[in-house]
Amino acid sequence: MAEITFKITKELGVISENAKGWTRELNLVSWNDREPKYDIRDWNADHTRMSKGISMTEEEMQQLVELFNSRNEEDSFE
Repeated sequence: MAEITFKITKELGVISENAKGWTRELNLVSWNDREPKYDIRDWNADHTRMSKGISMTEEEMQQLVELFNSRNEEDSFE
């Protein structure tokens, strides 16, 4: 199985932190030397270990933001 390489090209922010100190983050990540994508996943403190996550292109991220912003009030948890 081929080794997967990654480089966090820009840390955009922490979304949350769990009891074990891992943080769920939004970053720009280049996987296998490809163009960076928006990436949401949990990371350990020194970014050497990660959980499964999701990577999105610029267009997919824009669509996600639009969907979130256009949700109805009854779609909220409150």
